[in-house]
Amino acid sequence: MQKPNLIFIVADDLGFADLGCYGGRDAAFGPVSPVLDGLASHGLKLTQGYSNSPVCSPTRFAMITGRYQYRLRGAAEEPINSRSKGSTTLGLPPEHPTLPSLLKEAGYRTALIGKWHLGYPPAFGPLQSGYEEFFGPMSGGVDYFSHHSSAGHHDLYLGEESHTEEGYLTDLLSQRAVDCVNRMAGQDAPFLLSLHYTAPHWPWETRDDQALSEEVKSNLFHLHGGNIHQYRRMIHHMDEGVGWLVEALRTNGQLDNTLIVFTSDNGGERFSDNWPLVGGKMDLTEGGIRVPWIAHWPAVIAPGRESTQQCLTMDWTATMLDAAGVTAHPDYPLDGVSLLPVLRTPGQEFDRPVHFRMNHRGQRALRDGDWKYLRVDGNDYLFNIPQDERERANLGMRQPERLAQMRASWEAWNATMPPIPQDATVSLGYSAKDMPQR
Repeated sequence: MQKPNLIFIVADDLGFADLGCYGGRDAAFGPVSPVLDGLASHGLKLTQGYSNSPVCSPTRFAMITGRYQYRLRGAAEEPINSRSKGSTTLGLPPEHPTLPSLLKEAGYRTALIGKWHLGYPPAFGPLQSGYEEFFGPMSGGVDYFSHHSSAGHHDLYLGEESHTEEGYLTDLLSQRAVDCVNRMAGQDAPFLLSLHYTAPHWPWETRDDQALSEEVKSNLFHLHGGNIHQYRRMIHHMDEGVGWLVEALRTNGQLDNTLIVFTSDNGGERFSDNWPLVGGKMDLTEGGIRVPWIAHWPAVIAPGRESTQQCLTMDWTATMLDAAGVTAHPDYPLDGVSLLPVLRTPGQEFDRPVHFRMNHRGQRALRDGDWKYLRVDGNDYLFNIPQDERERANLGMRQPERLAQMRASWEAWNATMPPIPQDATVSLGYSAKDMPQR
């Protein structure tokens, strides 16, 4: 079979139940996510999938490398913020193999449209890590109209040069992605397109809210504004853009042999719907790390499927490499596990323990089958997730042996990871204080 095109679409701070296909309610204007719901109904929806971290840049380190983010110094920041601009240590080392660099070596065309958030030029950047093209912001959060970061810098790039272009950022990214598909579809090579939206990350601005851009200029976190109506409209704008992209693939005859994967970099923030989960961004409770996962590939995935396969962001990196027939660099073995058998065979699932740690509040977690071990602020918990998705019934006292075994398993895994550097920072001002609390 011809090598597939690969499209990795990542939303920013999207909650578990923000999409209609994950139980989200319609907005006043109608369905919030009809395009993504359609991809799910014609493909595979996973209900037990996780992001590698409950905050953005650490997940992105795992996503691009296919390895636990804890292996790289920059990912110890929770997250990298705009004040790290100019750093030569806080970023993705250009010599580290990545999803785009490995695919590029195998003959793929590669492009990143959207958020990078893995360190600033000149030491770091998308073009130094395997992408042939880049259009988007370098930092974690930018205004949708002025394209300024929270540090007040202009943050829209074409390649690695600052670029000025008027327009609503979500639409600019969608339109660039469509242009990219139209160009690459006519070339005699498969392509990887990473489409990393900033939506629905703050500030809370829809296409109709350009006037807010000046208002939030001094405080991009937009603590004084926003509401669920604007938030859901922002998701809808993103969904429309995904629709433009799908239509471009269809028009170019590329849809059937393109693996489209959609997810979020972490759980939702202040206006998101995480039901029935608790917690959110910055938390290792389910609401901070369990996220939507949709895979659409008509040539391989039978429509209308749902899976409880547990997985992490980096597993999809391994899956894309596997689908392309590309192996990892021997000096940088993958921690991610390919899900290709799950995509190909209805009902196929396998055991996949998933481990987490966070400097913030000394958090740790291990999900293994039905069970989850969690530590927050020095307190240990044991939950049966299928029976108690809201993580309210701590079974540690009832099952001390299971708790001890899972704690030991987590500690054995953690011993294989580099320790958290003492100078690593937790960016609490990043908006953790405004998120739902357990």
